Amino acid sequence: MSNFGKKFTKWVDPKLEKYREPKEPETPPPYVPESLEDFVGVLQRTPSDILSAKDRARISACMSFKDRKVSDVMIPKDDVIFVYEHDFLGPLMLDKLYKSGAAHFPVLSSDGRRVIGVISTEKLNSLEVKNTDRATKYLSHRVYFMREDYSLEQAMAAFLRTNCYFFVVVDKSGLVVGEITYDILVACMIGYVPHDDFHEDNVISSVLKRNMV
Repeated sequence: MSNFGKKFTKWVDPKLEKYREPKEPETPPPYVPESLEDFVGVLQRTPSDILSAKDRARISACMSFKDRKVSDVMIPKDDVIFVYEHDFLGPLMLDKLYKSGAAHFPVLSSDGRRVIGVISTEKLNSLEVKNTDRATKYLSHRVYFMREDYSLEQAMAAFLRTNCYFFVVVDKSGLVVGEITYDILVACMIGYVPHDDFHEDNVISSVLKRNMV
């Protein structure tokens, strides 16, 4: 372009600007997560009118479930309440068990080396426990174990095949390192533990009359 043309263009362009169609703003390319962590971050930033907090927790939990291990979610040994086989189930012991909020407690042999059973608060609630009663009277020998390096999918399979709601967790040498419950696993799978105040599932008339609102 000649010098005259350049000067003319420089002069006329500003005068023609108001007659030009406004430029459409460039649309940025859609964000594509590159990892599971990125995807979870997108979920957390999604407005609540699109995804509720419960929905976000459910999706996030489901996406990460297969990559987690029992050791990631179990109750560690230091936080587990153990009962010894010859412990008396007096008021102080029962108060300790009930206040813990747990439903199952592993019972140790007198030397503390072996888990020989489990005591459930449900069973204690259904019986008249005397101060002179020892733990061995109420323990169940139906106790199951899983290793801390189980994936959560393997743990779920163990819960389903045993129909048990409580497992003692051990390391590869067999030492107790914690415990895991079905509630913990459900929370890991869907992001929360469903609660329901209905307690008459064994009464068909109550089930039929139940208000589902």
